[in-house]
Amino acid sequence: MTALTPLDELWLTEAVRLREQHAGALEDEEASRRARTTAGDLLTRIKNRAVWLAERDGMVAALRQWKQGARLSLILLGIFAVVSGAGLAFAALGDGQTPVNVFWAVGSLLGLNLILLISWALGFLFAGESAASLGRFWLWLSEKLARDAQAAQLAPALMLLLQRKRLNRWLLGACVNGLWLLALLSALILLLLLMATRRYGFVWETTILGSDTFVSLTQTLGALPSALGFRVPTVEMIRASGDSALVIENARQAWAAWLVGVLVIYGIAPRLLLTLLCYGHWRVGRKHLMLDVSEPGYAELRERLMPSSERLGVSDAAPAQLHQVQSGPAAEQSEGALLVAIELDDQRPWPPKLPHTVADAGILDSRESRRTLLDQLTRYPPARLAIACDPRRSPDRGSLALIAELARCATATRIWLLPAPVGEALDADRLSDWHVALQQMELQWADSAPLTWLETGHD
Repeated sequence: MTALTPLDELWLTEAVRLREQHAGALEDEEASRRARTTAGDLLTRIKNRAVWLAERDGMVAALRQWKQGARLSLILLGIFAVVSGAGLAFAALGDGQTPVNVFWAVGSLLGLNLILLISWALGFLFAGESAASLGRFWLWLSEKLARDAQAAQLAPALMLLLQRKRLNRWLLGACVNGLWLLALLSALILLLLLMATRRYGFVWETTILGSDTFVSLTQTLGALPSALGFRVPTVEMIRASGDSALVIENARQAWAAWLVGVLVIYGIAPRLLLTLLCYGHWRVGRKHLMLDVSEPGYAELRERLMPSSERLGVSDAAPAQLHQVQSGPAAEQSEGALLVAIELDDQRPWPPKLPHTVADAGILDSRESRRTLLDQLTRYPPARLAIACDPRRSPDRGSLALIAELARCATATRIWLLPAPVGEALDADRLSDWHVALQQMELQWADSAPLTWLETGHD
């Protein structure tokens, strides 16, 4: 699984903010606690909190799926561009049975491209946006291909994030110009292929204009291609082509080279330069993206993530996703073994006799003791953690949430389901509920003290 890029982290942070803005604050006690233990300024802690929440609630997976959808939609649009470019070449040259009207051919190859290019440039310069419906269609198609409820805020979050540095127009501009570049390259390749395999004659026709107009227009359009090495028909060739298609090979080749040069210079070259310009601005600009802490939702996090003093509060009910145990710290980031118990009564002597290599974290029976231990485990994660539970109690959501939170702080975790005190028997149904719950959380459990495992890492 690929790691998140800096842009991904900012993107997820903005998506979490929009989600909380529309649906209310998320349960974030563990996320905020983890963010507080990391070094960094407020922006760094806000990002760490958001990324943890996004991972917990499935938004990271949705982001990767959205990006896959974006790549797939770009491939589909690229295929459409190639097919469209081929259609432009066929429309320009026809089937070879009739002479090619050179100015109709130029119009077929470059007319729509020129109109949309001017429209894009005017919107870019004066409206501050690229006004590229093709680019927005790409974003819309990417969202549809993602098909994930968690991806609903991703596209709006991306646009809001990019608009702060006006990068959205560069991103969409690179997309639009790149697709047009692909279409025109496809038209050029097919144009050369058709000219290499068929014999075309070239003419120009008019009813109200004189031949001098076409001579001047042909030479004007051919001036820049000529300077770059493309052949241009002579005045005699241009005038003669007004009567009928010339059978002279030099004339055919000159008109073909002129048509190719016009396509390359006035179609492909501008789109190539604009694609490189937009992509370059996008690459440079995204490195300077930052969060705006004045946005609603960020300012409220300052005291929670960079508090002047630690305060105990009341958290909301934990969501079901909180019970899912994600991967704990890597083995090289953890050390030692620890035993902790959850809400044991006075009937049990505690702690048991432990090997000297195993530390005792006591009994968690208050909110303060839980927070203190969790803060410690976040900073110094153990390699092995055993959690002792009394299976006479029902595995309620609060207990399971605490177990999951503790397990996320250790490289390996095992649950010790304590035996009943002498003279009592465990309820079979309640014990089964524990087994089902722990199995769903993908946690191992033991009915006897896992002291050997704590000490050596082996059963």
